[in-house]
Amino acid sequence: MPPQQVKWKFYPMRILLIALAITLISACSAVGFPGVYRIDVEQGNIITQEIADQLQPGMSKRQVRFILGTPLVEDTFNRDRWDYVYTRRNGLDVLAEERLTVTFKDDSLVDVSGDYTPAAFGGSPEAETSQDAGAAS
Repeated sequence: MPPQQVKWKFYPMRILLIALAITLISACSAVGFPGVYRIDVEQGNIITQEIADQLQPGMSKRQVRFILGTPLVEDTFNRDRWDYVYTRRNGLDVLAEERLTVTFKDDSLVDVSGDYTPAAFGGSPEAETSQDAGAAS
C-alpha cells in the first residue's frame, strides 16, 4: 500500500491568504474611495412654515394627515403623538434636519411643537419671518 499524502499540506497558507484578503477588503471600506460622488438624500416629510400654519386647534387626525401627510414616526406606545422628521444627508454628513411633533387628545389636535410652530399654538410670527430672512442670507 502506497503512503498517503497529506491533504492539508497548504492549510496554514490558505488561512493566511483568506485573512489577508478580508483585511484588505475591510480597509477599503473604512477609508472610502476617493473621488466618489455622493448624492443628497432627502428622507421624511417636507414641512414648511406655510404648511404648519394651516394647523388649527381641534383638527381631527384625518385632517392633520391630509395637511402634513403620513407621519414618519408614529409612536406605538402613545397613539396620540405623531413625529414628522425631515433629514437631508450627503453620505454620512447631515445637511439639514427638521422636526415637528403633533399631539392629539381624543382625536383632536391639542399641541404642535418643533422647528415650525404655528401662531395658533404659541409660535410668534415675528420670529418666523426673521428665521426665513436669516436662512435666505
